[in-house]
Amino acid sequence: MTETAPLNDPSDLTRHIEARYHERHRAHLPPLARLAERVETVHAADDAVPTGLSALLHRMTGQMEAHMKKEELILFPAIRKGGVAGIEHPIAVMRADHDDHDRDITEIRRLTGNLTLPDGACGSWTTLYAGLAEFINDLTEHMRLENDVLFPQFERR
Repeated sequence: MTETAPLNDPSDLTRHIEARYHERHRAHLPPLARLAERVETVHAADDAVPTGLSALLHRMTGQMEAHMKKEELILFPAIRKGGVAGIEHPIAVMRADHDDHDRDITEIRRLTGNLTLPDGACGSWTTLYAGLAEFINDLTEHMRLENDVLFPQFERR
């Protein structure tokens, strides 16, 4: 599948979101949570340590897994059928989840000083913040595709 999202076909777009974003979130978020644990433990005495980041990322892992399963098992199959009566209800739930994800992104930025590394940051800390930047960009684009492109096609019906 190409990196370019197929914006004109809702079925293809759902498949793109699953392959590009869901798979990537599942692959990247748990290791980021473990890396955050390591940074928080090793650098506990450092004023810049993002205390609480690992707990937030572990919580997000569970919440995002539940969210993605709802899309994969309920919403996306309904979209692939051309939409069904009442589809606006699961879409509203997904939008509320996205609002929660936005709040989590804001909290990641707060805990990390907007992903600003302290002077002399170790390799693990540097890798963590680079991974978080990629994760935030992916999640933001994932939500944009759904909120601004996919969902409006079915909410207007």
